[in-house]
Amino acid sequence: MKSITISLNSIEKVKQFVNTIGKYNGDFDLSSGRYKVDAKSIMGIFSLDLSAPLVLDIHDDSIADEVIQAIKDYIIK
Repeated sequence: MKSITISLNSIEKVKQFVNTIGKYNGDFDLSSGRYKVDAKSIMGIFSLDLSAPLVLDIHDDSIADEVIQAIKDYIIK
Protein backbone atom coordinates (compact mmCIF):
# COMPACT_ATOMS: atom_id res chain seq x y z
CA MET A 1 0.00 0.00 0.00
CA LYS A 2 1.15 3.51 -0.80
CA SER A 3 -0.07 6.69 0.85
CA ILE A 4 0.18 10.17 -0.62
CA THR A 5 -1.07 13.58 0.48
CA ILE A 6 -3.40 15.40 -1.89
CA SER A 7 -5.51 18.55 -2.00
CA LEU A 8 -9.07 18.68 -3.36
CA ASN A 9 -10.03 22.24 -2.48
CA SER A 10 -12.75 22.84 -5.08
CA ILE A 11 -15.86 21.09 -6.39
CA GLU A 12 -14.32 20.85 -9.87
CA LYS A 13 -11.17 19.19 -8.52
CA VAL A 14 -13.26 16.62 -6.63
CA LYS A 15 -15.24 15.75 -9.79
CA GLN A 16 -12.09 15.43 -11.91
CA PHE A 17 -10.36 13.35 -9.22
CA VAL A 18 -13.30 10.91 -8.92
CA ASN A 19 -13.47 10.55 -12.72
CA THR A 20 -9.74 9.80 -12.87
CA ILE A 21 -9.58 7.40 -9.92
CA GLY A 22 -12.73 5.61 -11.11
CA LYS A 23 -10.88 4.37 -14.20
CA TYR A 24 -8.74 2.05 -12.06
CA ASN A 25 -9.64 -1.28 -10.52
CA GLY A 26 -8.60 -1.55 -6.92
CA ASP A 27 -9.35 -0.04 -3.56
CA PHE A 28 -8.60 3.58 -2.75
CA ASP A 29 -9.33 5.31 0.55
CA LEU A 30 -9.25 9.02 1.38
CA SER A 31 -8.83 10.12 4.96
CA SER A 32 -9.04 13.40 6.80
CA GLY A 33 -8.28 13.17 10.50
CA ARG A 34 -10.06 10.11 11.82
CA TYR A 35 -12.55 9.91 8.94
CA LYS A 36 -11.95 7.52 6.05
CA VAL A 37 -14.06 7.16 2.89
CA ASP A 38 -13.94 5.35 -0.44
CA ALA A 39 -11.97 7.61 -2.83
CA LYS A 40 -14.32 6.66 -5.68
CA SER A 41 -17.34 8.04 -3.80
CA ILE A 42 -18.04 11.67 -4.62
CA MET A 43 -20.54 11.89 -1.76
CA GLY A 44 -18.02 10.39 0.64
CA ILE A 45 -15.36 12.88 -0.39
CA PHE A 46 -17.73 15.82 0.15
CA SER A 47 -18.26 14.59 3.72
CA LEU A 48 -14.57 15.25 4.48
CA ASP A 49 -12.92 18.55 5.41
CA LEU A 50 -11.70 19.63 1.97
CA SER A 51 -9.93 22.72 3.30
CA ALA A 52 -7.25 20.46 4.82
CA PRO A 53 -4.87 18.06 3.04
CA LEU A 54 -6.22 14.54 2.49
CA VAL A 55 -4.34 11.24 2.58
CA LEU A 56 -4.96 8.86 -0.33
CA ASP A 57 -4.24 5.19 0.36
CA ILE A 58 -3.65 3.11 -2.77
CA HIS A 59 -4.05 -0.53 -1.74
CA ASP A 60 -2.82 -2.16 -4.98
CA ASP A 61 0.94 -1.65 -5.36
CA SER A 62 0.89 -2.92 -8.96
CA ILE A 63 -1.03 0.16 -10.16
CA ALA A 64 0.17 2.69 -7.58
CA ASP A 65 2.78 4.39 -9.76
CA GLU A 66 0.33 4.70 -12.68
CA VAL A 67 -2.35 6.19 -10.42
CA ILE A 68 0.11 8.63 -8.86
CA GLN A 69 1.13 9.82 -12.32
CA ALA A 70 -2.54 10.27 -13.32
CA ILE A 71 -3.36 12.39 -10.25
CA LYS A 72 -0.08 14.32 -10.04
CA ASP A 73 -1.93 17.67 -10.25
CA TYR A 74 -3.57 17.01 -6.85
CA ILE A 75 -0.46 15.85 -4.98
CA ILE A 76 0.98 18.18 -2.36
CA LYS A 77 4.75 18.31 -2.72
